[in-house]
Amino acid sequence: MNIRQVRTKIKSVSNVKKITRAMEMVSAIKMRKAQQKAVEGKPYQEKLNEVIKRIVGRVDLSLSPLLLTNKSEKELVIVVSSNKGLCGGFNFNLFRFLIDKVDLKKADFITVGKKGSFFVNKMSSKILADFSSSAPLNNVTAVFNLALDNFLKGNYVRVSLVYNSFVSPVRSETVMETLLPFALSADQKEEVSEYLIEPSPVEIIDALLRSYLEERIRFSIIQSEAGEHSARMIAMKNATDNAEEVTYNLTLLRNKLRQEKITNELLDMITAKESVES
Repeated sequence: MNIRQVRTKIKSVSNVKKITRAMEMVSAIKMRKAQQKAVEGKPYQEKLNEVIKRIVGRVDLSLSPLLLTNKSEKELVIVVSSNKGLCGGFNFNLFRFLIDKVDLKKADFITVGKKGSFFVNKMSSKILADFSSSAPLNNVTAVFNLALDNFLKGNYVRVSLVYNSFVSPVRSETVMETLLPFALSADQKEEVSEYLIEPSPVEIIDALLRSYLEERIRFSIIQSEAGEHSARMIAMKNATDNAEEVTYNLTLLRNKLRQEKITNELLDMITAKESVES
């Protein structure tokens, strides 16, 4: 490798470093925006969850079809992934979780994100609908209505939601939640308390559950977006650091080659002078 080739590589790596640095900054801004959305929607989520716990724990399961179990053997899974790559193991961890936790032969999928759609197609599983777009939050109602209609028709024994939950800027956790049939967990049942409900639970239970489950899908997309931008920010930071290290090593190599060239030229001059004098 000569000096010209090394200089060309240094220039190329420097250009890559500029791109990864810019992508890191953009991802950091998007992550903060997604975090802000999650924080702003948290009080509504908590209050709705509190109301759900108090009402569902006191009503007869037969009052709403959303509380009943179907006899079908198939499962419907809503997968929330990213549309773009360059985000480290964000999507890989999600797909590995799906392989471990879901029987792909007995499950149909609704995908939100191009990467999830590509994975499900590769695994030869059925995609009921693909809602991959640049603004997935606009499709929340359509996703919920499609899943709800198929559950009420008895096509699926349950509807599950799989996504990467944002924990911190350096960590996301893949979770799986059962949306339908709706059921309280053991911890939620312990918190049920008696209080007056107007209008009656029979009149509000179905609409309340629909609103709650739709918000769960919306919140999962917000969480996934925050985790995606966080993972991409870290991946781009690592790429920038690697580019700096490569640039440093190439600079040392360039200096070494230049010193060798200068030394060889001096040796040639000295040899030529001695030959003339002799």
